[in-house]
Amino acid sequence: MQATSAVDRISPPSNYWQWQDYNIHYVRSGNVRDNQPPLLLIHGFGASTDHWRKNIAQLQENHEVWAIDLLGFGRSAKPNREYSGGLWRDQVTHFITEIIKKPVILAGNSLGGYVALCVAAECPEKAKGVILLNSAGPFSDTVTNEPNALQKLIRGVLLQPWASYLLFQYVRQKSNIRKTLLKVYLDPAAVTEELIEDIYRPSCDPGAVEVFAAVFKSPQGEKIDTLLQKLTHPLLLLWGEKDPWIDARSRGEKFRQYYPSLTEHYLQAGHCPHDEIPEQINALISGWMDENF
Repeated sequence: MQATSAVDRISPPSNYWQWQDYNIHYVRSGNVRDNQPPLLLIHGFGASTDHWRKNIAQLQENHEVWAIDLLGFGRSAKPNREYSGGLWRDQVTHFITEIIKKPVILAGNSLGGYVALCVAAECPEKAKGVILLNSAGPFSDTVTNEPNALQKLIRGVLLQPWASYLLFQYVRQKSNIRKTLLKVYLDPAAVTEELIEDIYRPSCDPGAVEVFAAVFKSPQGEKIDTLLQKLTHPLLLLWGEKDPWIDARSRGEKFRQYYPSLTEHYLQAGHCPHDEIPEQINALISGWMDENF
């Protein structure tokens, strides 16, 4: 019989918490360590707690680990409302206060990284440290050209419910999910049927299309450099440097410009290094936590 790998173990059981009358899904695993804060994992756009399965399986052996589905994603409620970094910052902050009940080390991928940074910078008493994996979010000096007439037209069309609905039906097809993942993962073997199903399943929930449409209407949040100027906690950056969506080396340089005391590692992976090379990421996270806390 083949032994079960640490990264193949079953996800911890689901739990739910009521926030603003919405069901919020989360998982918890591992054991409390008296001298170390718990680790809270925050997924990226379109993902969920399932995307951290391989990380929780190993990190739970030596750390207290939590993961949460942001409102609008995963197994959490998907109301038709405005979504923003501020909304998710408040959700995570209240979750730490009401459920975890002590400051945490925040770790986030892509959108989840931006949310983690928002929480740690703007609600510093809720955090002890921050781990960002290919984090999203703009810097103040990011060049944004004024949209031309065609771009304005396209955006205007996509803001129409019928258009965003049709686009959503297209992008959520499993074949298109697979194509997108194969573009943003360096190792095609990491794009499994289980991963595709984990992303597809929440797209079938009531309200999922409205959440997708809300992306085109979301206000831009606080700039990364502004958040870094408020940050006072240890910061670890983990970059999949083959990410086609993010120029990891350039962004890492900008992070160092505003927060020179950070620690960073560049790895041979794409946009989701925690899922693509989990053993390497888990070792770096665990080592950094043990060294700093």
